[in-house]
Amino acid sequence: MHTIDMDLVEMTLDVMKYTIDRISNVTPEMGAPKKEEDLLRIVGETITPEGIGGETAFQLFRDVLVKATVPIDHPRHLAFVPAAPTRAAIMFDLVTSASSIHGAYWMEGAGGIFCENQAMKWLVSLTGLPQDSFGVFTSGGTAANLSALVTGREEWRGRNPENEDLKALLITSSGAHSSIKAMAKVMDAEVRLADCEDEHLTGPELQDTIDKLSKNDRKRLFAVVATGGTTNAGIIDELDTIAEVCSKEDIWLHVDCAYGGGALAALSVRHLFNGIEQADSITIDPHKWLFSPYDCGAVIYKDMDLAKNAHSQKGAYLEIFKDEGAHGFNPADYQIQLTRRVRGMPLWFSLAMHGTNKYREAIERGIELAQIAEKKVKEDDHFELVRPASLSVVLFKRKGWTPEMYRDWTYKNHREGFALVTPTTWNGETVVRFCFINPDTTEKDIEMILDTLK
Repeated sequence: MHTIDMDLVEMTLDVMKYTIDRISNVTPEMGAPKKEEDLLRIVGETITPEGIGGETAFQLFRDVLVKATVPIDHPRHLAFVPAAPTRAAIMFDLVTSASSIHGAYWMEGAGGIFCENQAMKWLVSLTGLPQDSFGVFTSGGTAANLSALVTGREEWRGRNPENEDLKALLITSSGAHSSIKAMAKVMDAEVRLADCEDEHLTGPELQDTIDKLSKNDRKRLFAVVATGGTTNAGIIDELDTIAEVCSKEDIWLHVDCAYGGGALAALSVRHLFNGIEQADSITIDPHKWLFSPYDCGAVIYKDMDLAKNAHSQKGAYLEIFKDEGAHGFNPADYQIQLTRRVRGMPLWFSLAMHGTNKYREAIERGIELAQIAEKKVKEDDHFELVRPASLSVVLFKRKGWTPEMYRDWTYKNHREGFALVTPTTWNGETVVRFCFINPDTTEKDIEMILDTLK
């Protein structure tokens, strides 16, 4: 398996040709999932004692299996939070994998970690956090949120030994990402939702929620999770007043900007994030609005020592990494994963190649596309705008439609290979949701999608 022979060379050429073709294709085929039994019937069993050969396996992937996937960078993929990795980032993801760099410790991965840290410096600069703040790349927002909240909980426990015996409690809003509740479950912590209007949390609403806690619950409260761009509607919590409350109450403030964090680079909306510079930790997903391939999240800390105290692993075989001779930045010390790839390298290469100004322009384009869509919705009698566009998200209704009609419309567009746009709910009502990430999406794309609703 590890021998270099002519078969391997030919396979490498096939893979590179496919990669070049895919990278240069601005409108990839909109694939659609098939049932597992259908795929099995078409491709058969692929894992066998003798192997089916690289040529056959690759042909099955290229001709069948990849067509049962949806390309996240299709310009008419507006569902969930799509992605649009730059060609440079995709190419360097190949380099990252081919280089076989272990990114946990400086001793093994110094050059790759240096690249990651260069990109991280730019991310941290966008937040306005103090000079000594820094962060590490993770597998995504879920791992970043968990890493941040574990750090906050350990800081809370370290203040008072009595807290060791208490079940930790955190407060967030109804607009918070699903990973907050999921990670609280992993931590065996409790989540309390603050009463707020339209998924938008403010400082006064947070203070009111805290004031209503019982004496015991107040003792258990260790963190508040605010959101810098909700996934559902692109709403940014009132971070400055929330930060004031957290400072007064001495509570860890985590800001989840997994989706919206890219907009920190957009001058047109940067003021909406005022107060984020007072956070104790922040999550940003470069694989969303910073044009990196999956999977690439990031967690940033105001105080890196607190993260190190919470996450640094101990083990006889790990001690050499802590030795002065291996001295350097060790990403494994600051988040939940020990083994990790240097997933920040594609972002570094793309930033180094294109410069941060190009990133700002591409992010601003997503915001502009949302405003264009909002205008077209307001001008058409078939539609009703549900709420103003926020960041790159637009919510609107097709007048007279039932939830089943939205569902059927979604499947029809997807089945025909035209677009993937899914509905959501807002205030209990089914609505259409557009989320713009890809700067290659055009005004014509928006018009064609709207036409399918008429």
